[in-house]
Amino acid sequence: MLDPPRPTIATSPALQPIPVFAGRGAICREVLESLPAWFGIASAIESYVSAADGMPMLACFDPAGPVAGFVSVKVQTAVAAEVYVMGVKRQWHRQGIGRSLIEAAVQLAAAQRSRFLTVKTLSSSKADPNYAATRRFYEAIGFLPIEEFPTLWGADNPCLLMLRPLSPLT
Repeated sequence: MLDPPRPTIATSPALQPIPVFAGRGAICREVLESLPAWFGIASAIESYVSAADGMPMLACFDPAGPVAGFVSVKVQTAVAAEVYVMGVKRQWHRQGIGRSLIEAAVQLAAAQRSRFLTVKTLSSSKADPNYAATRRFYEAIGFLPIEEFPTLWGADNPCLLMLRPLSPLT
């Protein structure tokens, strides 16, 4: 039996990540509020929205105009940047948007001389099928699980730190 065809990676110029300079908080809010299975804590959304206005953002837009997904990148140290918050609207999942956003974040971090890109996500010690898929996505694009922080986000939301090397160590 043949596998069903997989959606192709979006290649339309409208779906390529572009830098966003204005309205970053509104974009962040629109996407995160559309993803309650991942972003169901109102105070966390407010924190992400507030922070998004102060850091670089890349976003992909539907040809009709609305945002399809975004990533905000935070420089943490002289050698590491973080995928601070990322979201892709559900109807755009499995179409290459997330991968394109991460690759654009990699380019942004590398241009700032970062050698590592990190991301924090829900640890597997808390069973959640949505976050299991999220971890598989990050692993598929080169992130490695590094350390669990059981109480960083509270006892009910153990955090997993993942890391992607951007360049060979010299």
